[in-house]
Amino acid sequence: MLLTLDVSNSTIKAGIFDGEKLTAFWQVATERHKVADNYAVLFLNLFHLAGVDVKTITGVSMSCVVPRLRAVFTQLCTRYIKLTPFVVGPDVKMPILLDMDYPSEVGGDRIANASAAYALYGGPVIDIAFGTATVFDCISERGAYLGGAIAPGMMGALESLVDRAAQLFKVEMVRPPQAIGKNSMHALQSGMVFGFSGLVEQMVRRLKAELAQDSAKPVTVVATGGLADVIAPETRAITVVDHQLTLKGLRLIYEVNR
Repeated sequence: MLLTLDVSNSTIKAGIFDGEKLTAFWQVATERHKVADNYAVLFLNLFHLAGVDVKTITGVSMSCVVPRLRAVFTQLCTRYIKLTPFVVGPDVKMPILLDMDYPSEVGGDRIANASAAYALYGGPVIDIAFGTATVFDCISERGAYLGGAIAPGMMGALESLVDRAAQLFKVEMVRPPQAIGKNSMHALQSGMVFGFSGLVEQMVRRLKAELAQDSAKPVTVVATGGLADVIAPETRAITVVDHQLTLKGLRLIYEVNR
């Protein structure tokens, strides 16, 4: 079985694959101060509760955008799972071609998302990751990773606003009753949910127009991340939501490099 790890700025996702099938999945908050032993206690207990025997794990595929935690999770894997993780980055084999000015700038999570989006849904395709940032990746019909766009994440934008405005407060990220907020809570929810839906629609429209210069095929738009379920119902720009896109990409790239 393959363990996949997506270590991002806000969350850490872990998944167990038996062949192509995802058989177990966990998501925990990223805590940068923790060491390998802390995370080992957490994940080994999660594995135990799910009935996963560490001895059955034959490989680890990981993406990590937090430099300090890359060493932490490498140590966790080598010490407790007895395996050196395969770390996804721009220098590994992948099912797409990085057509970028500076390929070294592309993070492993974006490579995993783009690889899975292209392999599973075909090209041209746009994947949108709703995380710490709102990230758009564009892959051509022939499988070239062309780049994309990075906007603020929804939660980060809300937290920044609350920090700078004394009378505002955090709200649950859900659809308000209407666009015209009758109170501060609904006004904030309107701005975040409908505002980011508009951001997505505008970005997708522009990205599709540029992708259409090289292909007449329809563009599929795949969304992933915890807040994809909040935005997707508010716009026709998103074709499908795939919450495990990153982990699927980590598995695909691991197989390509075996």
